[in-house]
Amino acid sequence: MSSTSSLKLGWEDYAVFRFFLLDQNKDNYLVVQDALLKEKRFHGLKLEWGIDQFLSLKAFNDASNGYLVEETCVFGAEIENFSKSDTECFESKVFVTGDQKWKIQPYPKGRRHGNGSHLSLYLVIADSTTLSPASKIYAEFTLRILDQVQARHIAGKGNYWFNASNLDTGWARFATLSYFSQHGNGLLVKDVCLVEAEVTIHGTSAL
Repeated sequence: MSSTSSLKLGWEDYAVFRFFLLDQNKDNYLVVQDALLKEKRFHGLKLEWGIDQFLSLKAFNDASNGYLVEETCVFGAEIENFSKSDTECFESKVFVTGDQKWKIQPYPKGRRHGNGSHLSLYLVIADSTTLSPASKIYAEFTLRILDQVQARHIAGKGNYWFNASNLDTGWARFATLSYFSQHGNGLLVKDVCLVEAEVTIHGTSAL
């Protein structure tokens, strides 16, 4: 969970997460979830939940497994209670591409100039301490919301120089809330949303 500034004192929220890592060789997903399928309770003293041992680095870096191919990783997350939650921003489990930690941040009610009218979606460097003030990372990325019915996913593609002062990029107006929530579009099914990020690192710089 990212920003909590808009939430009332004593707030709490509940969500169920599943995480996906694409085997690009076989076009299959590795799916990891809590064994008990319990809702996770967020509150002022507990802002993060995740899976500490999602996948060993050895297995992840082995190209024959298909998880990291030519420095490209495709990671996804399933978020339940997406529209009913009072959460301003969800955060995916951290994933690694190009020796850098990343996460996906969907804003179910919008952010910045998309607030109240659009779903916003961002790619974020998860650990700013790994970047020196002069470090820069050039990444090409695709962010998707998956159509769970007809596989007509909506996606945004971009490239960006990330640095210690610019840790995130994406779209404040990724999809209108009216379109996103329409029955039949498959983007929100039983209040479950599937988000996905494909990230390729093309270069780094340390001036």
